[in-house]
Amino acid sequence: MALEEDLGPQGDITTRLLLTDKQRSTARLVAKGDFIVAGLPFAGLVFRLADERTEFKPSVREGAKVKKNAVLAEIKGKTVSLLAAERVSLNILQRLSGVATLTGKFVQALKGFDVKLCDTRKTTPAMRYMEKYAVRAGGGFNHRFGLFDGILIKDNHIEAAGGIKKAVSLARRGGMHLLKIEVETGDLAGVKTALEAGADVIMLDNMGIPEMKRAVRLCGQRALTEASGNVTLENVRRIAATGVDLISTGAITHSAPAADICMRIF
Repeated sequence: MALEEDLGPQGDITTRLLLTDKQRSTARLVAKGDFIVAGLPFAGLVFRLADERTEFKPSVREGAKVKKNAVLAEIKGKTVSLLAAERVSLNILQRLSGVATLTGKFVQALKGFDVKLCDTRKTTPAMRYMEKYAVRAGGGFNHRFGLFDGILIKDNHIEAAGGIKKAVSLARRGGMHLLKIEVETGDLAGVKTALEAGADVIMLDNMGIPEMKRAVRLCGQRALTEASGNVTLENVRRIAATGVDLISTGAITHSAPAADICMRIF
């Protein structure tokens, strides 16, 4: 879809006017800054979709920390094909490397704490698989992939179902027995109700640090706790110090700045 969006019905007009189909080139993907690499398999796939005979050879491993001017991959093939795939491949690689890099910063900030950093569903449409892959490359963990593989009862579900106890009861009665039930709560009263209802995981949504500490003590070993909402690099260690089991943040996917990468033909 991304290639079709870029090439359109007429293809690469500029390249077609300047080059012949017989010309071949070697190109390199080069880092223009320091970051964690993620997405090389997808970048290579773009070149092979443009021309299945194109050779794509990564020069670094996924999840590696690279410095400016590092060669990330070498590509050989028809020059017209390399240029047709260049921007789409770079867009994906830059985006995913940016996600991995920001994730890595959060993971580094959590050193010393027994807590998992998780992503959310706040991803770029049609790129969720790749962005969640990049989170793993950066050292993070994946929350549920979509609406189909986990029970997460949020505020609107609670309102529509008639309360936390009713919502949990309905989910327990109709859901598959292997699926855990997570409930979003915004205060201690909600935490207590979710515990009484038998929730397996309790999300502490946008709670202040003091209230979060009390919620963790209240849950004890009865349920896993997940901190979510307004998680930043500046406050993530304070959140971890409350004793929560999980910290989820949409920032690592929706707000990650793209890494700077270029393709150079030589």
